[in-house]
Amino acid sequence: MMRPFRLLSALLTGALLAALLVSPAQATISGTSATNTATTVTYRFSYTGTPQFLRAYVDTDRNASTGFAQAGTGADYLLENGSLYQHTGTGWSWTLIRTVTFSSSGGVAQWTVNRSDLGETATPNDADLIFQVEAPLETSTKYTHVYSGGTSGGVTYTASTDNFANPERGFYHHTGDCDKADFSQSTLQSYRTGQGISLVMCVFYLAEYKNGPIAQAALDQLQQQINTVRAAGLKMVLRFAYTTSTAGDDTTKDRILAHLDQLAPYLSSGKDVIAVVQAGLIGAWGEWYYTQNFGNAGTVTSTDWANRKAVTDKLLSVVPSTRMIQLRTPKFKRTMYSTTAVQPGAAYNGSALSRIGHHNDCFLASPDDFGTYENPSVEYPYLQADTSYVPMGGETCGSNPPRSSCPTATGELAQFHWSFINTDYEPTVLNSWNSGGCLADISKNLGYRFRLESGTYPATASAGGSLPISFTVHNDGYATPFNPRSLELVLRNTSSGSTYKLAMSSDPRRWTAGTSTTVSQTLTLPTNLPAGSYSLLLNLPDPLLSTRPEYSIHLANQGTWDAGTGMNSLLHTLTVS
Repeated sequence: MMRPFRLLSALLTGALLAALLVSPAQATISGTSATNTATTVTYRFSYTGTPQFLRAYVDTDRNASTGFAQAGTGADYLLENGSLYQHTGTGWSWTLIRTVTFSSSGGVAQWTVNRSDLGETATPNDADLIFQVEAPLETSTKYTHVYSGGTSGGVTYTASTDNFANPERGFYHHTGDCDKADFSQSTLQSYRTGQGISLVMCVFYLAEYKNGPIAQAALDQLQQQINTVRAAGLKMVLRFAYTTSTAGDDTTKDRILAHLDQLAPYLSSGKDVIAVVQAGLIGAWGEWYYTQNFGNAGTVTSTDWANRKAVTDKLLSVVPSTRMIQLRTPKFKRTMYSTTAVQPGAAYNGSALSRIGHHNDCFLASPDDFGTYENPSVEYPYLQADTSYVPMGGETCGSNPPRSSCPTATGELAQFHWSFINTDYEPTVLNSWNSGGCLADISKNLGYRFRLESGTYPATASAGGSLPISFTVHNDGYATPFNPRSLELVLRNTSSGSTYKLAMSSDPRRWTAGTSTTVSQTLTLPTNLPAGSYSLLLNLPDPLLSTRPEYSIHLANQGTWDAGTGMNSLLHTLTVS
């Protein structure tokens, strides 16, 4: 008789074990789902931390009096990591059946099991599920999986090689100081429709207000720029600064903090079209090197660091919590916050560490990118890990072949998960990428580039019933989305055109660069869904701009994009009875 390994429960018996196993579910476990094909079943959930054991208890007869007592169910089968066990006897008694397909990466656990191995071959049928992690021991609430009657077969998708605009990624334009040069709505729209560019840089200088409050006229100018960007369907990379001089004539910490209080309501109201806020504020161009108030030319005292952190903390407090900021060098974040990169379990949790990204404004210009790196042997691995979850962008600033040429450029853009880069500067470097043959690929691969590979969907379903779907998406881009992004399955009636949207639990920010992700979930159809034929579509809208199709994600497939709605056809029709 085989037993699955355990850390804690092997030491516990009787009432104490039972009490632990039925403890309320904690935030550790989320996104539980179960889907099936005609021959297999797939179980999936999301978790935080680094548990040694991940489990799914399966009550196939839905009888709590048989099997292992677990949170109000009687588990007939147990999946623990990559093994499937059947309950035998009483108590904690299991027999190994076989190893199964299992993965646990990026905070998601997933098993695919033959239905016959669970003693379930008939259709329809159902099962009660309990999910669990250890250690610490956390147990989910009961999830009931109703098997579908199989599927109509899979759909295989064809990749597109087109370059097209997608929100919050790609090349950006920077054509003038944002406090002086008004954006033109028509020009911004032409960036998107003619060049596939969805981002503009807004460096807003506050030079006139070093010794007093920001004038209302300047605040109105900022609001106007935000409004124009929104009307044009783009987003902005926003930075505030006080000087363009290497004399570093910025202003004091207290003045900056007061100015940030004035800017707070504009940052809040404009958060829908602010992609990211660069820390700025300190020194020439807001790059923190030449400064009269915060430690000049790299000579930074402990007091200077404390003042820099006070500014950064204040910026984090006035920038809406769903938006991130960027610092100019890895050293800044490592010195003020932590030398440990953001970990999967901490990503997007709202902490300062999870909201601070990076920008490099002298990419490839010298061996250390003109002071961007102090110790590459330490900072390269750190930056590679950190930018898996926080934004990376910037610009080139000088030709430096062979380092600034295509091989190194594409290698480091991918390594450090770049989402955006300036298309207006520096022209010599950008021209070398064009002549070197990598510019087109860089344009397509900056940020995320999602493409469907395959999908499996039922041919029929019933109103109020289950709809199990599964699709695999590959991220060809250098990075993932860094701002919240919704995911919806949309049913569109082929006769009336009426649409019904079903929210899905997978987070596109975890569709890792360079890998494939399988999304499997059983959805419940509305009870009042009219009978008929429905096209299935996938929608990845911006949560704050869900009615604007230009802010939805365009998948890199042929024959799937619907520009009028911002949705992606799954090339499958469902009959609802």
